[in-house]
Amino acid sequence: MDNNFSETSYQEMLDKLFHRFPSFQKAGATAYKPGIGNMLAIDEIAGHPHRKYRIIHIAGTNGKGSVSNMLASVLSASGLRTGLYTSPHILDFRERMRIASPDGSIEYISKEYVWDFIHLRGEDFNRLDLSFFEITTIMALCWFADRKVDAVVLETGLGGRLDSTNIVNPQLSVITNIGLDHCDLLGNTLAEIAAEKAGIIKPGVPVVVGESSPETDPVFRANSLDSRLLFADQVLPSLWDKADGILDAMDLQGCYQRKNLRTALAAIDVLRSCFADCDFSDSVVEDAIIHTARRMDFHGRWEKVSDNPWIICDIGHNEHGLKYNFAQLETMLSEGKCSHLIIVYGSVSDKDVDSVMHLMPRNATHIFTNASSRRAMPASEVLAKYLNHCRADAVAEVHAVAAVSVPEALRRALDINAALLAENPQARPLIYVGGSTYVVSEAVACLHK
Repeated sequence: MDNNFSETSYQEMLDKLFHRFPSFQKAGATAYKPGIGNMLAIDEIAGHPHRKYRIIHIAGTNGKGSVSNMLASVLSASGLRTGLYTSPHILDFRERMRIASPDGSIEYISKEYVWDFIHLRGEDFNRLDLSFFEITTIMALCWFADRKVDAVVLETGLGGRLDSTNIVNPQLSVITNIGLDHCDLLGNTLAEIAAEKAGIIKPGVPVVVGESSPETDPVFRANSLDSRLLFADQVLPSLWDKADGILDAMDLQGCYQRKNLRTALAAIDVLRSCFADCDFSDSVVEDAIIHTARRMDFHGRWEKVSDNPWIICDIGHNEHGLKYNFAQLETMLSEGKCSHLIIVYGSVSDKDVDSVMHLMPRNATHIFTNASSRRAMPASEVLAKYLNHCRADAVAEVHAVAAVSVPEALRRALDINAALLAENPQARPLIYVGGSTYVVSEAVACLHK
């Protein structure tokens, strides 16, 4: 390790990494560099680290993180040291790279490894003009090799065909689902986006697609490259019953996890043949999936971050994902599981926020906000969109305000919560925080202070 390492110097180096090679999470489309030419070059310089372990490669519009964590939990419980590469992170950069061991322990990439790796490869990064995601991808692949993992679950960043992770030859490819997101980069139709995601399919490597659709199924079949292609909701209908038997016991509580769970179970069914050294008995698989959040230290998906006040955070950010979250909130209210809904919502400017407005629960107090990211859509703009929608839809009573920062939005939500309890101590208000990873990240950071 470089002797100049310190906590301060490490943070300064990370800041430079974010600014010199901006991440899509921070900068949006300006940070997106499609194509894998640079990755192939840095991979050759690094000695092709991904060839030293088996890989499951995962793409999709929503659910990639949940399915990735479920599979990593199962692989580690079955006896393999399993690397997991996901993005974005919520609080700590090192969340992107984890190793789960059979004994249940989790190892994060160390700050010292990050420091040494950046200093070792810095000239190569500059010469190749790598993006933030390209740098973190090669870092993860090298760390997993250095730590001698048996398998890696590798999540794409954006798309598939031109994604930085698409230099690998996996044992299995998984495409969770297709929705209209990142249309400016991936295409304006479901078929076009499916073609980009299908780019992770490799000749002879089996493929599991989580959700079938008349518009996207022909695309996957056309791009299957003589690979075994399974649609989890068509070929294996029995997985619905098995998923229902596990779902209520899981520590991942969002109702959307039912589809993710079915996708993971279909993937495990395929892996039985190429991971013969694993114990994929029903008891091992079910226990590992039920405890995915705990085993993998997995956060940000329908996560209860506080009991009193009751606060749930979820990084779902597009129409395809938020429709499940908002529907679940409305069901909880109608069934009396909560007495009031207080929704803290913010988005980034490149999202189709108008398509989300009709999903917003009517019987709720909405606090629209914006994170500190330069990608954030101003809270006043989100509020205006919501009010326009309410007027067009003749909504009689609207409870909505704008808060110019996440801490302010959270303070307002907590004040409303306190007022409701003062009026009725038996009330059970629920505060939901979501709309973007940035909003959740800043809210969680505030709550942890």
